[in-house]
Amino acid sequence: MAAAIGELQHGYLDPHRVEASRQVMGLDRQLILDRTYFVVLRDGVLAGCGGWSWRATLFGGDHSEGRDPALLDPACDPARIRAMYTAPAHVRQGVGRYVLGLGETAAREAGFRSAELAATLSGEPLYRACGYKVIERFTAGDCVPLLRMGKPLP
Repeated sequence: MAAAIGELQHGYLDPHRVEASRQVMGLDRQLILDRTYFVVLRDGVLAGCGGWSWRATLFGGDHSEGRDPALLDPACDPARIRAMYTAPAHVRQGVGRYVLGLGETAAREAGFRSAELAATLSGEPLYRACGYKVIERFTAGDCVPLLRMGKPLP
């Protein structure tokens, strides 16, 4: 996660915003407790991770402000795709798309009909390619640009 935050956002954010990203991103251990988090290994090396949630929190790690553990209703609320990270050595090799697919499939099997996520600028191309559309642009913390994106889960 630290490497993905630190390396993959260069070219999208200035160094100050990259560092500020560490305050609004990271691991949410609730995903692990809920058993909705996936880790991908390639030849025994961590290549990526991510998951989904039936809780209201859209983004952020254990240390982030604004977390909401309220349960979502699959009949009317979108599932949350959460904490997606690809190790820099494994970008553009299908890892992110694979983890995203795992989360979408699990959310669909849990009865959700749509999904939402908070995308970084560096993650936006992947999510667009996978059918997500921008719902709104917003700023997290003092200066970190994010995009709330969503898509149906047919």
